[in-house]
Amino acid sequence: MIWIVMPILIVLMFMLGIGLDRNSFSELKKQPWSVAVGLFGQLVILPVLAFLLGRLFNLSPVYFMGLMLVACSPGGSSSNVFSMLAGGNVALSVTMTACSSIITLFTLPFIMSSVANYVALSSGVTITLPVGKLMMQNIVLIFVPMILGIVFRLVRPDWAHACEKVLKKCAFPALMLLALVFFLQYTKEIIADFPTLGLSAAALILVAMLAGQSVSRLFGFSKAVCRTINIEIGMQNAAQAIAIATSPFIFNSGEMALPAIIYALFMNVILLLYVWFIRRKS
Repeated sequence: MIWIVMPILIVLMFMLGIGLDRNSFSELKKQPWSVAVGLFGQLVILPVLAFLLGRLFNLSPVYFMGLMLVACSPGGSSSNVFSMLAGGNVALSVTMTACSSIITLFTLPFIMSSVANYVALSSGVTITLPVGKLMMQNIVLIFVPMILGIVFRLVRPDWAHACEKVLKKCAFPALMLLALVFFLQYTKEIIADFPTLGLSAAALILVAMLAGQSVSRLFGFSKAVCRTINIEIGMQNAAQAIAIATSPFIFNSGEMALPAIIYALFMNVILLLYVWFIRRKS
C-alpha cells in the first residue's frame, strides 16, 4: 500500500513546487494578518478540535491517532483550485499552503509525539513514534519534491507550466483511486466503524470551517479572504497523513490511515458543496 501512497504524495508535492515562484509568498507582506490567522486556524485550531472530537466520539487509540494525524498535516495542494472556484484569494491560498507545508515539517512530529504520549497515559496503549524517521520521511517525500518542482520551474518554465496542467487534472482522480484501494482492503473495518469515523471526520471539517469563518469575521477580513481561510482550514493533505500512517518506517498501520481516507472523501464533498453554495448565492 505504501508504494501506492508515496508516489501520489511525491507527485502532489512536486506539483506544489512547480506552482511556487517569487510571488507565492507575496501575501506575507501584503496582508500578514490574514496569513497568520489562517495558519493559526490550520495549525492550532484544527488539531485542538480534532483532539476534542476524538475524545467526544470515544475513538479507539489507533483511530484517534489517525484523526489527529490528518489534522496536523499541511493544507491540501488542491486548495488553490477550490479558492479560485469559490471566488477567494488564490494568492493567499498558495501562500498558506506553501507555509503550512514547511511549518508542519517541524510541528507535526512534535504534536504527534505528544498525542502518542497522551494515548499511552489515557488508554495504556503504547504507539511508538520514531520522530527522527518521521522528520526524515517528511523531508524526502515533501520538502525534496517541492524543491525539485521549484528548480524545474526555474530551469524549464514552459515545460513546468504544461506539466502543472496535467498534474492538476490527475491529482483528484489519484486521491480517489487511493481511497478506493483502501476501501477494498479495509471494507469490513470501514463499514463497521463508518458511523463513528464518518461523523467525527465530517464534524471536524464543518466545525473547523465554522471556526475559521468566525475568526476571519472577527478580524474584519473581506469575503474573499474569509472563503480562502475556510477552504485552507478544511482541506488537508490526506495523502501525507496516509503515507505516515502506512509507512513501515513509522506507524506501519493501515487502520490508522482510515480516518484520513474518510476525511478526504468528506472533505471533497463538503468543499464542493461549499463552492456550489457560494457560486449559487453569487
